[in-house]
Amino acid sequence: MSTLTAERPTAELATRPKAPKRRLRGESKLHPMVWVFVVAVMAFSLIPFYWLVNTSLKKGASLSQGELFPSQPTFENYLVVFQNPEFLLALRNSVIIAVVTTTVALVFASFAAYALARLKMRRKAMILTLILSVTTFPAIAIAAPMFSIWREIGLYDTLLGLIIPKLTFALPLAIYTLTSFFKEIPRELEESAYMDGATPFVAFRKVILPLAIPGLATTAILVFISVWNEFLLAVTLTTSPESRPVPVAIAFFSGTSEFDQPLGTISAASVIITIPLVILVLLCQKRIVSGMTAGAVKG
Repeated sequence: MSTLTAERPTAELATRPKAPKRRLRGESKLHPMVWVFVVAVMAFSLIPFYWLVNTSLKKGASLSQGELFPSQPTFENYLVVFQNPEFLLALRNSVIIAVVTTTVALVFASFAAYALARLKMRRKAMILTLILSVTTFPAIAIAAPMFSIWREIGLYDTLLGLIIPKLTFALPLAIYTLTSFFKEIPRELEESAYMDGATPFVAFRKVILPLAIPGLATTAILVFISVWNEFLLAVTLTTSPESRPVPVAIAFFSGTSEFDQPLGTISAASVIITIPLVILVLLCQKRIVSGMTAGAVKG
């Protein structure tokens, strides 16, 4: 009897239906339509870049054929691009313009954004709105006046003549973006630094800036990409290969003959100037995500 009594609960437990597993906190099951939407967005974003790479691997008559995969892929277009001294010069110009503009914008924007985030002033929201409105101002509206002014003062067709107008649009974007990040940093950290004898500038440099690195990285990448891709002001304020940035230099590519289409070399050059941006985003993606998340908590 004791054996049967001991075996009965075991048999009942074996036949009892298992309770459904509890879903862990934070674990969620996405609807299949969400994955369909994600795949559609990724395809919409990646297919143009794939077609650009596909075209850059073609040569001659195959450029006019809509093949999904090149039948005879070749890297000749890339060799032609790197052997073009004007492209290498334009690549150097773009690096100088983008790095200098981004650096200057971050330095001045960090001071201005910190003041807007910490100082008590009237109509602060209106000031931020005006700053943001500058970033939406159409560049075509100032291209013609700047063309005339730059020719008069000697800045036309120079790198400095491109850095100044690009900084006009990059600086407001950096100020508006960094203001939200500085608002997230507690004031108590600065007050404790003041109690230890630090000046406002020392507290800003040694306490605030290290904590704002995610925001600075996010802002730097946004500014760098916008300056790197800018075309209208660059084509308006330059006329010689010595000062043209890469987007303008690609627009002036020509074929080997009058009837030759430089589609392959243009595609190869476009892929080359896109790769640095992709690498930059991949290397800094964690800081971009953390920076955008930190800046999105408060307006």
